[in-house]
Amino acid sequence: MATDPSKYVYNHTMIRVKDPKASVEFYEKVLGMKNIYKEDFESGKFTVYFFVYTDNVPETEKERKRMVFTSSGVLELTHNWGTENQADFKYCTGNDAESKGFGHIALLVDDIEAACERAEKLNVKFVKRLTDGKMKNIAFIADPDGYWVEFIQNPLISDKYAI
Repeated sequence: MATDPSKYVYNHTMIRVKDPKASVEFYEKVLGMKNIYKEDFESGKFTVYFFVYTDNVPETEKERKRMVFTSSGVLELTHNWGTENQADFKYCTGNDAESKGFGHIALLVDDIEAACERAEKLNVKFVKRLTDGKMKNIAFIADPDGYWVEFIQNPLISDKYAI
C-alpha cells in the first residue's frame, strides 16, 4: 500500500492546561472558539477538549467528534486531572527563559486594533502589543497557562497591517 503526503491534512495541535475551567473560558470568551467535543479518559485520568471556529456546531456527539477529526486548524486542550489543585504546578509553554521550543498559535483577526482593544478590556495579559518592538503588525497575548497567541490582521479584510 502506498501513501500520498500531498493528500495529508493538518488536523490539530494539542497543548496541556492546568485549569480547564480557566482555559475553556479563555478560548471561548476571549478568542471566540467553540468547544465542540469533550471526552474524559478515566483510565488515564485526563480530559480532552476540542475547539474550532464554526458557526454550525453539529447536534450530536458523534457528528461533533467527526467534525473534530475531519477539520483543519483544530485546537486540543488536554487536562491531566489534579493539576488545577497544585499551587506551584506549571507547564512549559516553550517560551520560558530556560526552555525554548513550542512558540505560539496564531489567529487571523478581522481588525487587529479592535482585537487588541478587546483583549485589553478583558484584562488579558499581553506579551507584545502592536506598539512594542520593531514588528508593529502583530501582537501576542497569553492564555491562562502562559501559551502565546499571536494576532495577525487578516489580509483578505485589510492590508493596513500586512505581513
